[in-house]
Amino acid sequence: MTGIDHPETFHGLPVHAFPCPGDASRGVSGHALTDSGSLPDGGALPEAGSVAWRLESAWRGDLTFGSLWQHFVDTVDTTRVRALVIGAWWQEEYASFTPVVELLVSHADRFPDLRALFLADVVGEECELSWLEMCDITPVVEAFGQLEEVTVRGCGQQFGDRSSLDLRPVRHKALKALRFESGGLPARVVRAVAASELPALERLELWLGVEEYGGDASVADLAPILSGAGFPALRHLGLQNSEIQDEIAAAVASAPVVAQLESLSLAMGTLGDEGAEALLQGQPLTHLASLDLHHHYMSEPLAERLTELLGPDRVNTDIDDADWDDDEDGHRYVAIDE
Repeated sequence: MTGIDHPETFHGLPVHAFPCPGDASRGVSGHALTDSGSLPDGGALPEAGSVAWRLESAWRGDLTFGSLWQHFVDTVDTTRVRALVIGAWWQEEYASFTPVVELLVSHADRFPDLRALFLADVVGEECELSWLEMCDITPVVEAFGQLEEVTVRGCGQQFGDRSSLDLRPVRHKALKALRFESGGLPARVVRAVAASELPALERLELWLGVEEYGGDASVADLAPILSGAGFPALRHLGLQNSEIQDEIAAAVASAPVVAQLESLSLAMGTLGDEGAEALLQGQPLTHLASLDLHHHYMSEPLAERLTELLGPDRVNTDIDDADWDDDEDGHRYVAIDE
């Protein structure tokens, strides 16, 4: 999972790891909580709404995520919590995310001020992206009607009889930012996003990934998003990390949604000269503040033509991390898959 790190901030708040009783080795403070919820050196936990609380239970002996969660809701004033970051939730063996979703939903009424939720903040040293056993996250989105930002990390592979990452179409009036970080985002999730009613949505980022890890979305699945009709407030669109990046670029080149955007990202994928030519021949992009194309397979002349057309003084164009050669089998690779 190269290139993915734990965020230091989330929803504009510093991320603070919630320390656990008997666990002095983890957490930002470096101390464990006493049973009363204070720190043993006499210090205090941050004010509930001043940080994004990070909860993780993996590799903490007998501590289950359920026990950690219960201690959190018993210790912190959850009515003032604004952001939650859910880290590794299993104990010794990888497990489904379903119990975490069930805990969040069952306690939704205790978080009236929750505005941001990061589901599965896990990095490669803890678990590969393709091994994260995600589930249907629809209940969480529906339970927290005040959410403004949701980030979901995980692929769409199936794990035996356990379900993988899924979403049903939702109607949510408050959501402003939705981000799926995936090495393989299922077409059913892309279609569910496209069919959702999200009138306040300003930022949408989809890491589409590769088919090997469940990323089977096509340009046709993206059509409702590209039409511009579904999300009237959208100002940033990221269709990234895709093995069909040239096809996506060709569709974006004539997509009505582009006119309403302030920034666009087609980064992290296999964008080559075919996609670059489509962007050059397509609708003007000079109204954008930024165009992110980093990690690409464009030739140097095509990359230079794009930069010249857009003008560095007008559009901040990122064409870093160029790979000008396919491998010996003609393959190109996305930035993040496994």
